[in-house]
Amino acid sequence: MVDGAPFTILGVQAHNSSNSVAALKQVWPAVMDVHANTLEIPVAWEQVEPVEGKFDFSYVDALVKQARQHKVRLVLLWFGAWKNTTPQYMPGWAKFDNQRFPRMVDKAGKPIYCMSPFGEETLKADRKAFVAFMTHLRKLDEDHRTVIMVQVENEMGTYSQARDYGAKAEAAFRQAVPPAVLARKKSPVPGAASGTWSEVYGPYADEYFHAWSFARYVEELAKAGRAVYNLPMYVNNNLRDPLAPIVPWKNENFVPGGPTYDVIDIYKAAAPHIDIAAPDIYQPESAKVAADLDLFQRPDNALMVPEMGNSANYARYLYQILGRGSLGVAPFGIDYFDYSNFPLGAKGTDKAMAEPFGNIMAVFRPMERLWAKWAFEGRTHGVAESDERTPQTIALKNWKATVSFREWQFGEKTWFPDLKDTPAGTETPNGGVAIAQTGDNTFIIVGQYARIKLDGDGVNAGKPSLWDRVEEGHFDGAGKWVMERLWNGDQVDYGLNFKGKPLVLKVTIATY
Repeated sequence: MVDGAPFTILGVQAHNSSNSVAALKQVWPAVMDVHANTLEIPVAWEQVEPVEGKFDFSYVDALVKQARQHKVRLVLLWFGAWKNTTPQYMPGWAKFDNQRFPRMVDKAGKPIYCMSPFGEETLKADRKAFVAFMTHLRKLDEDHRTVIMVQVENEMGTYSQARDYGAKAEAAFRQAVPPAVLARKKSPVPGAASGTWSEVYGPYADEYFHAWSFARYVEELAKAGRAVYNLPMYVNNNLRDPLAPIVPWKNENFVPGGPTYDVIDIYKAAAPHIDIAAPDIYQPESAKVAADLDLFQRPDNALMVPEMGNSANYARYLYQILGRGSLGVAPFGIDYFDYSNFPLGAKGTDKAMAEPFGNIMAVFRPMERLWAKWAFEGRTHGVAESDERTPQTIALKNWKATVSFREWQFGEKTWFPDLKDTPAGTETPNGGVAIAQTGDNTFIIVGQYARIKLDGDGVNAGKPSLWDRVEEGHFDGAGKWVMERLWNGDQVDYGLNFKGKPLVLKVTIATY
C-alpha cells in the first residue's frame, strides 16, 4: 500500500557501484527509458559510517531529492555485514578487525571470508548504523514516502561451507531448537520432536541452523529499524535449483544460510519483522522461473522479484510475474554505467539493453494503479512463452484462455502444413500475456508475440461464444480508458494476435 492504495513496483535495480551522487547521472536516464516507477539502489554501511560513530547521509539526501524530481519511488538496499555473502560493504574499521568483528570458522578451525552472524560486536555496530539510517530516513521522508521499502542485508549465506563452526556457533548448535522454529519447520526425515538441531533435523541440521543464524541476526536489525521508522522490509536470496530434489547441503549444490524456498519457514519463525523472503532470479530457464514463482508465492509470503537478469530473454517473464499479482519486479543492472554482468545478464550497457523491459513497462505504467488494484483483488493472471514454446492455458472465472506462440496473425497453423516460414522477431522465446479479469465477461489483456483465445469454462462450459467488443487503446493519467482502434473481422477471427510491440486490449466476450 502506497499513499493508501495498492501499488505495483514496476522497478529497476541499479548496479552495486552506482550508489554515489555522481553515479546517479547514469542511473536516471535508464530509469526513464524503462518507464519504471521505482528504483532499487544500495545504501552501504561503509558510505554512511566511514568513521565509527560519525554518520554521513549526504548521498541518501541527494538520492531522495532526485527521486522526487523524477517522480520515482525508492526501495533502498542496506548493504551491511553481508552483500552476496561477503563483508565487502562493511566499513574498513570493521571488516578488517577480526578480533572485534569475528569471521566464521570452518571445520578445521580456520577463519573464512564471511562474517559470523554470532559476532556480538558485528550485530551491535551493524544495528547501530541501520537505526541511524532509518532515523534519518524518517526525518527526511516520512511526510513524502518516497522510500517505500527497505531490503535488509543482501543475499546472505556462505559459499563452500554449511555453517559457522566457531565457538559461539557450536554452543548455539548444541542448544535446543527454538520452539518457534519447531512449530513451523518440520524435518524432511524422521527425527526427534524436540531437542538439538542434530536430534531434530538430522542431516539437514547444519543448513537449517545456518538459516536460523542469519534470520535471528536480520531480525535484530529489522526490529530496531522499524521501531524508529516502520517501513516494510524484506530479504533476498541466492536461489537453489527449484527443480532439483531437496537434499542436504554438500559442497556447492546451493548457498546455505539465505532464505531459500526450503527455509522460508525458519525465516518466518526467527525474523517476524521481515515481511518477505524474495527470489533473485538469475536462472533463465522457463521451467525454473515458473517453479521459483510457485515456491515463493505463499499465503504467508507475498511474491516480489527484487532482482532478475537484464538480458532480453528475461523480459517475457514480466508478463508472468505481474500477471501472478506480484508486489513488483525489477531487472538488475538497469543503468548506463559501462559494466556488463554477462553471462548472468545482458552484454550491452546502453539503451538496447533497457529497451525490451521498457517496451513492456511502458504499457503497464499508465495503468499501474489499476493493475495494482486488480492484482490486490486476485483478478490478474499471466504467462511467459516457455523454452519449449508450447501453448499454455489460463483458468479464469468461467472462461479458459489458451495462449499460443509463433503464430501468424491470419489463419490457423493447420491450414498451412507446408509453410516453413515463421513470424519475424520470434527466433527465441519472447512472448507473453497478462490478463486482468475486470468483470464476469470483461478483460484487460496485455501481450506481445502471442495469440490468445477464450473459451467457456465453469458455467460457460460448452457454450458457443463470440467477441462482443475488442478495443485497442490505453489508460490515461486519470485511469480512464482511451480507445484508439476497434478490432473486428480478420483481427479477431483467429484469436487476438499480439506482435512485437506490446499492446493493451479491452475485451468483452459473450455466449450465445
